Amino acid sequence: MAHRGQTTHDPEHGTAPRVAGLLLAAGAGRRLGGRPKALLRHSGGLLVEHAARALREGGCGPVFVVLGAAGERVRETAALPGCVLLDNPDWAQGMGSSLRAGLTAVSAAGAAAEGAGGDAGGDAGGGRAGHGAEAVLVSLVDQPGIGADVVARVRAAYRSPATLAAAAYDGRRGHPVLLGSAHWTGVARSARADAGARGYLRERQDALTLVECADLADPSDIDTPGDLHRLR
Repeated sequence: MAHRGQTTHDPEHGTAPRVAGLLLAAGAGRRLGGRPKALLRHSGGLLVEHAARALREGGCGPVFVVLGAAGERVRETAALPGCVLLDNPDWAQGMGSSLRAGLTAVSAAGAAAEGAGGDAGGDAGGGRAGHGAEAVLVSLVDQPGIGADVVARVRAAYRSPATLAAAAYDGRRGHPVLLGSAHWTGVARSARADAGARGYLRERQDALTLVECADLADPSDIDTPGDLHRLR
């Protein structure tokens, strides 16, 4: 997964980075008695719909959704317009496998877009066709308190493909996490079990920008039946 693109954020000239959204939604909800979190009801819909909408409305695109347990049911019942749905056959190995699957798909989509743009002689419309994402913003399906305002704030921390940023809540690192494309290969190699990018970020604390979001959201997740009240 070689990183692509060297576009930097240039507010003065209005250059907006292309930041893909990556929603990890493959878990089986083992501690919830086998109720996949993606299919939990929230705000008149499904939790996976809420999380994907937050990424879209927060400025991410395209949005990739990694499915695993109950993936077929999610495809049949969830309204996920404009999202790229991915199946992770190794979902039982933990979140790390879903993160790897998602980063691989984002990278491959960008490479394909660049190839198509080159064959077509560039984007005649003056847009950004033919270029892949410069960063990916990773979110988890089981945090109903995180909405588009948090996504937009963390997304705005992008500066270059070397950017590493994460939402913080009272100074404590959380999600979503922004990974510039220069980090995708390293994160994918280090992702293990349910640790995701945790170890990679810990080793690079000096380069990590924390974006305080406690004024916008409650980052509590849904892990056990005792947490289900957060959906009401």
